[in-house]
Amino acid sequence: MTDIALNTRTMMDADAPNRSTALINGRSSNILNWDDVAYPWAYAKYKKMLSNFWTPFEINMSQDVKQFNDLEDHEQEAFLKIIGLLALLDSIQTDYAGKVADYITDSSINALMIMLAQQEVIHNHSYSYVLSSIVSKSKQDEVFEYWRSEEILRKRNDFVTNGYKAFAENANVENLLKSIVYDVILEGLFFYSGFAFFYNLARNQKMVATSTMINYINRDEQIHVDLFVKIFKEVLTQYPEYDTPELKTFVENTIVEAAHLEIEWGRHILGDQMEGLIMKDVEEYIKFYANVRSNQLGFSRPFEGCRTNPLKWIKAYEDVDLGKSDFFEQKSRQYTKVNNVDNGFDDL
Repeated sequence: MTDIALNTRTMMDADAPNRSTALINGRSSNILNWDDVAYPWAYAKYKKMLSNFWTPFEINMSQDVKQFNDLEDHEQEAFLKIIGLLALLDSIQTDYAGKVADYITDSSINALMIMLAQQEVIHNHSYSYVLSSIVSKSKQDEVFEYWRSEEILRKRNDFVTNGYKAFAENANVENLLKSIVYDVILEGLFFYSGFAFFYNLARNQKMVATSTMINYINRDEQIHVDLFVKIFKEVLTQYPEYDTPELKTFVENTIVEAAHLEIEWGRHILGDQMEGLIMKDVEEYIKFYANVRSNQLGFSRPFEGCRTNPLKWIKAYEDVDLGKSDFFEQKSRQYTKVNNVDNGFDDL
């Protein structure tokens, strides 16, 4: 099968219709009219992303500032290293989203990609916001360098960046499809042992403000995964010749490898020291989500069994609408918006 190259979106095409003719390699004037779009699901996704808008300034960090030094040494180490991991992955994701957007020839889906990239920038800001609240500037700088020195972390990161590299260097349909698989892994699997760590802290009434912010990020990432899954399936609908047994094998094998890398990282960063987190359950949790992501993409679940979430308590953190209820106490709440300079320090 001959690789089909991707054409970049033109800034303006006066001879093309406003409604795009295709998601990729199509034509569109590039004028966005939400009442005249080719993919009806795009507007619902736009409204959902818009309604979820947030900024780190909404989170008052004063209690976390008081609590951080009271954490056990291994909790502090895991906290900082996971933040360092998240910062690197979301930095990569911001760039990747922009590269994909360049080849989306539907103006509504392109708009969603730009919103996604903006949300990744906010996620990265949130990590700086958390760190600037609880540690010194020199420690913050050290955390943002962990990706260079942590061997296991580097291996996981290289797995994704190498997966994106082929698309970045040679934008064709096959490389786009494969890069989306790595995207789903990054946003839908590689964060999840870290999310479990922060939610477990909140379950024990520790670092609740940080965990609230992580919940916002988790909510965004779930939307991002769903968006990329929809793009993946639309591309296969447009180019059904790429829906091959080889693609199936690639997806399932890649997700299995990713799950093993996430388990290795979880063992390294969590081990058996975290109160309330049993590593065997975390491993099953990762395999469960690997099955979920493979199934979302339209392929078989690669891990036999692993059809239910072993961390039952975590559902309260993953699925709650944060605008309506408190994700660890399950009661009505109002977030205190603090001055964007002091991070709540006037409450110390």
